Amino acid sequence: MRSSDVYKWCWTRLPLAFFPQFCYHVPMSDIILENPALEQQEVVDAELEQMAKAGVHFGHAKTKNHPAMAPYIFGMRNTVSILDLVKTKTHLHIALQFLHDTAAKGGIILLVGTKPSARKLILEMATQTSMPYFVERWIGGTLTNFKVIAKRVEYMETLEQEKATGELEKYTKREQLKKGEEVSRLKKFFNGLRRLKKLPDALFVADVTHDTTAIREAKRLRIPVVALVDTNSDPRGIDFPIPANDDALPALRYMLGRIGAAITEGERQQETHQDKNAAQVLPT
Repeated sequence: MRSSDVYKWCWTRLPLAFFPQFCYHVPMSDIILENPALEQQEVVDAELEQMAKAGVHFGHAKTKNHPAMAPYIFGMRNTVSILDLVKTKTHLHIALQFLHDTAAKGGIILLVGTKPSARKLILEMATQTSMPYFVERWIGGTLTNFKVIAKRVEYMETLEQEKATGELEKYTKREQLKKGEEVSRLKKFFNGLRRLKKLPDALFVADVTHDTTAIREAKRLRIPVVALVDTNSDPRGIDFPIPANDDALPALRYMLGRIGAAITEGERQQETHQDKNAAQVLPT
């Protein structure tokens, strides 16, 4: 399907309610049918239709575009950049296949989304996939100085165990209060890293411009990076870039839902493979 067919449908048939709230500056007059003949056209590709309804194709204002994103931009609409959903679909499928294969091999994928709008969705995806996550401010050295971070996580778990078993009662009330505050602080930053017992096999980032340090550390350690790249992002250095709106909640929910489903399917395949191997070694 041609990209032009998709966007003719987007601008002439979708109600404004489907568009992200931050795109309120697109006047309704620009969405009014310009060619009556287009009213009879339908989008055959259901996946592109779903992306359009979620607002995945909306980028930033032209003045905020990154030059490296030019190949992924279909055009402009009232100074608003419009991403090419056909290219988004292609890159999304490549990224989904990589994430699925990584999870199917028992690999660990660290989910990173420190931007407030992405935190809840990343937490939901981490719960669904049982993968480690990072939703608070990125701690420098989380990857490049992993041994130290792992010790902090271990210390946090030790304090939690002492608190649960009552071992902290041997300290004074003031010391107990300080240790309780320390546990809360450690959990805020490292709670999602409990499952990260080694360096991850891949990194997923919900916003490239917001988590540049995480990407820089991953590239330094040659860890593959999958990321959503909006029109104001630099896709260079991202192993599996997915051109998409990374600001609007409907778009994020759609994209992260697809990514979470791919990881979950890979984990399920890996568990099935383990069960088969375990059945083969059992004595008859």
